[in-house]
Amino acid sequence: MIIDLPDTTVSQVAKQLVKVREEGGAVALGRVLTLIISARNGVAEAAIDAANDASREHPMRVIVLTTGDGEARLDAQIRVGGDAGASEVVVLRAYGDAASNEESLVTGLLLPDAPVVAWWPEDAPENPASSPLGHIAQRRITDAATASDVRARLSLRGKTHAPGDTDLAWTRLTHWREQLAAVLDQPPYETITSAEVLGAAASPSTALLAAWLQLSLDVPVRWHFEDPSHWQAGIKSVRLTRASGDILLERPETSVAVLTQPGQPDHDLHLPRRTLRECLAEELRRLDPDVLYGRVITEGWEKLGPPETGE
Repeated sequence: MIIDLPDTTVSQVAKQLVKVREEGGAVALGRVLTLIISARNGVAEAAIDAANDASREHPMRVIVLTTGDGEARLDAQIRVGGDAGASEVVVLRAYGDAASNEESLVTGLLLPDAPVVAWWPEDAPENPASSPLGHIAQRRITDAATASDVRARLSLRGKTHAPGDTDLAWTRLTHWREQLAAVLDQPPYETITSAEVLGAAASPSTALLAAWLQLSLDVPVRWHFEDPSHWQAGIKSVRLTRASGDILLERPETSVAVLTQPGQPDHDLHLPRRTLRECLAEELRRLDPDVLYGRVITEGWEKLGPPETGE
């Protein structure tokens, strides 16, 4: 069900939500958090779709805020039922002076006594934690992959990092980190002497994986950019060097990686590129600060040397 509220106020939207809840009864109850999405019109729907999918695991209220120029005005839309997955979606389109105070637009619509997560699918503020939406949220989600200069964006994230910040470029690394950790938990238990990461220049996950290895192994880590024209964008391979030979985890195809180790047959591993829905759902599973990400984006990134271009 979709309810349009043109030229409205936050108070009227809140009253309509109460009415929807009363009519929906128990079906409308049980939301566990409020997710605030700050996005321009061009990316808002994709973000809403991802949130709706994630809501099947995390029932929530989703508040989508888009702003624009023009005469002061607030248009709203409420989506429930099949149009909102297991969530309630409130879309706010604010114009002119009505968009000048983002915090006041959402405060009256937050679920009482429930955690708040803020998500910027594209253009995030320079310092998310001190932004109008960020300072009312326990968790703040950005995505460095949308930046034109990913190294500059990651450096900025490191300088402004506050507990509760995270980035989807880091979330996309979960399966890579799991696979590498699993390999190192198996014999022979030899010291890693160096590491090498290869990926696309537009992939901040490549840089964050190198920073994680730098922090975790405390060995020289080289990272390279390669033209992704002949393979999918993102991370291509990780090589760990030790006395008995190299460990190579390489993804030549979109969803399959090959693990090569000395004295063992090659292993094909399922390692697909993660969807936006999967990454968002993972971030919503924990509402406490991601301490490891904080160390990687600050300590690991600071220790990591500059990238090399090409092979």
